[in-house]
Amino acid sequence: MTTAERPSVRPPLAALRRARELFLQGRPLPDGIPEDVVAGWKRARFFGVRHDVRDPAPDARPPSAPPDGSPLSAAARPVLERIAAALDTGQTALLLTDERLRVLWFTGCVPDHPRSDLSEHLVGHNSAALARHTGRRAEVHGPEHFLDSWQDLSAVSVPIRAPETGQTLGTVTVTSRLCAECAPHPGAPLAEAAAMAVEAELLARSRAAERVLLDAYLRAAGERGRAVVALDGRNRLVSEAAGQLLSPEGLEALERSALALLRGPAAGPADGPEAAAGPAPAASHRVRLPDGTGCTATVTPVSRRGSVVGAVAVLEQAGQAAVTPAARADVALAGRSVPWRHAVARARELARSCEPLLLVGERGTGKTSLARELVAGSLILDAAEGRPPVDFGALTDGHPLLIRHVERLAQPGTAALNSLLTSHPGVPLLVTYTPGAPPGPCLQRLLDTLAARSVTLPALRDRPEDIRELLTALAPRPSAGQPPLTWTLDALRALERYPWPGNVTELAHLVRALAERRRTTGPVRRTELPDPVREGPAPRPLSPMEHAERAAILEALRRHGGNKARTAAALGIARATLYRKLRGYRG
Repeated sequence: MTTAERPSVRPPLAALRRARELFLQGRPLPDGIPEDVVAGWKRARFFGVRHDVRDPAPDARPPSAPPDGSPLSAAARPVLERIAAALDTGQTALLLTDERLRVLWFTGCVPDHPRSDLSEHLVGHNSAALARHTGRRAEVHGPEHFLDSWQDLSAVSVPIRAPETGQTLGTVTVTSRLCAECAPHPGAPLAEAAAMAVEAELLARSRAAERVLLDAYLRAAGERGRAVVALDGRNRLVSEAAGQLLSPEGLEALERSALALLRGPAAGPADGPEAAAGPAPAASHRVRLPDGTGCTATVTPVSRRGSVVGAVAVLEQAGQAAVTPAARADVALAGRSVPWRHAVARARELARSCEPLLLVGERGTGKTSLARELVAGSLILDAAEGRPPVDFGALTDGHPLLIRHVERLAQPGTAALNSLLTSHPGVPLLVTYTPGAPPGPCLQRLLDTLAARSVTLPALRDRPEDIRELLTALAPRPSAGQPPLTWTLDALRALERYPWPGNVTELAHLVRALAERRRTTGPVRRTELPDPVREGPAPRPLSPMEHAERAAILEALRRHGGNKARTAAALGIARATLYRKLRGYRG
């Protein structure tokens, strides 16, 4: 049993107290003591926590200063203060921590409870650390705590998650005098409601800030062909010109430099949506990007209500006053990954001579598009559209011919090709082949003949780093006055993790559908992606019942905007059950 699993029946408090005393004395423990509790005690001993210290923080380490100006603190304080007004603070305490378990806000009066840091390194086993570790509600009662001063204390904690990404941002904790029955803690509904209210406030503020950032981006990108990037540590808006000017690595470098600038010279690396919060320069700054990008960026902070919510960067080529946008990348050639560049380079090399060329790959990998780029003006014959003629005499006149889906070619046609290649081995022929069923003898002979001049195109799942460039190439040109289709980082990560069984063709259909049917503005969010892409493939084969259950859960999540608490309520299951099922489907 792991720390994420709590048995339905806890041992009596007297048994837990006796077990704790034996543990502190280094003696064997009796049976029946929950493993998560014992593991928490062992971690406290490993970290060197003293059980008999009343305020462990000063002796252990100076607590790091909590980020009072963080988005979590700003969103949670008004919510918790309203809740605290109806709370009996004489017997109960309400605490807010960040993701590092630093206490951001505290109200109420519980003796001997530290108000600075709830990290296990300082105070040992506690509900906030357990909730942060497991990602769900956690309770710790009396002797389950490691500290002597918390033996008459019960606490329940609920994680607070980022509305868009699900990342744990902190915890809400309710503490009280020791509960007679251990579980459930009477403050559990209050902690759950407080966490949900904070998440709702975070979502409202996030959308308002994103709207401000989008408006700033549209103003900066209003001039056609201007290379502009807007970012806030979570979202990234990239104009078509900027997407052609910078590689994905260059965009990552720009984001790191811009967010580090916004956080100030003393700040560490940017990480997450809170990266741009806090004091930041008000004027524009010029940023030099790494060698190889060939451009610089002018970064201007974007503010809302006195707080910096992101930045807009305008790119310029080094030594020039303005950027000349690069030509729109052709889908057939889009991609900078090593497997793709190697395949394209090899195909180009072979296509320089007017001899047969075989392009092999899964369906949708771009074989036909690449063939059209290699030999412009070639005649096209698609064997999948019906029985083609068997007379290939035009090839002997020097006219290039592209045969698609050669695996679907009827046997007479395949035999005619074999005869032609035997008598004229240098004819200008391009053939695409999608492996599937074992080829017959006639087709196998043709493949063997072309094998020496063949190129295998990699599947899209083998070059996920090309997804971002393909999205730019596949997106339709926006109409006048409309921004280009852009994507949040969370959506991009989901696209890059998906295996794409239909390869580039499947990706193209998705991009086209979103461009035509979207009714919202701003970057495409993960919640807008189809369920299989958003949630990723199942890590194991599912039974028909599991398939149906997974589909019902994903549909309920979509209806409720990804809010897991409302989804669980709509399905009639506990939120912990919902999380357990999602973990099982995701592996």
